[in-house]
Amino acid sequence: MSTKPPASGARVFIDGEAGTTGLEIRERLAAEPAVEVASIATDARKDPDARRALMGEVDLVVLCLPDAAAIDAVGLADSLGNRAPRIVDASTAHRVAEGWVYGFPELDSAQADAIRAAKRVANPGCYPTGGIALIRPLVDAGLVPSDHPTTVNAVSGYSGGGKAMIESYEVAHTAPAFELYGLGLSHKHLPELERYSGLKQRPIFVPSVGNFRQGMLVSVPLHLDTLPGSPSAGDLQQALEAHYRGAALVRVVPAAETAKLNGRLDALALNGTDKLELYVFANDASRQAVLVARLDNLGKGAAGAAVQNIKLMLGL
Repeated sequence: MSTKPPASGARVFIDGEAGTTGLEIRERLAAEPAVEVASIATDARKDPDARRALMGEVDLVVLCLPDAAAIDAVGLADSLGNRAPRIVDASTAHRVAEGWVYGFPELDSAQADAIRAAKRVANPGCYPTGGIALIRPLVDAGLVPSDHPTTVNAVSGYSGGGKAMIESYEVAHTAPAFELYGLGLSHKHLPELERYSGLKQRPIFVPSVGNFRQGMLVSVPLHLDTLPGSPSAGDLQQALEAHYRGAALVRVVPAAETAKLNGRLDALALNGTDKLELYVFANDASRQAVLVARLDNLGKGAAGAAVQNIKLMLGL
């Protein structure tokens, strides 16, 4: 059921390893000599008894499942009592659930330690990763009020849409080149986006998908004169830089470097990495700014974040 154990004996079972996120996590963990990935036979992947038995043999389980199946999997793990493994859930099911720690280590100064100590960690969504990364530091710094009307716009590669969307682009070729969706304004990422951004007023969130496999841009427009004290773009830049100082995976791009981009940003530039870049674009004359987060939706937006959390939880 598994490969040769590592010296540390840390064993991880990816429940749903055949999916896009599961495969990406497995590939990353293959580069970690202190981790053994325990696999289940292909014909037993939907067998609750086989999955429960393997859960009882590992240190940590990663859930790469639809929401309902993830909830059922947590029930299987809980039935093991004191033999229950720690869990990282990559689904949406537990991101705002009681007893779960949100898996964005850069959220604040205490979050990484909370993840290290957690029994249950909910991996963030790809879109909220960008939105929260931009908004939370400004709310904490008092530059953006928690009740400020906020809009988050985003575009992602189609790999974030799951098996059906991937097939519509790569096999059937029936998908459009670009598409807005979630226009009922009730996207499933909204609860975590609102809570962990520190907002008390539900943001307007408009996602979209383009005809490219992976890559993501998340943007937050701001009218600076509507904010308390009418902050400058430099104030926003400084708040972001202060929040992420020392962060290994999050980089606030310097204003001078941003200015050289001539107002353009490639969504695919971080593909294949687990990095997250944050930008402040501004027009001083109009007193307007657009904050932008760039990431690989399969990297820091999914598998990369999961492995970051796994390593924290296992003390690697």
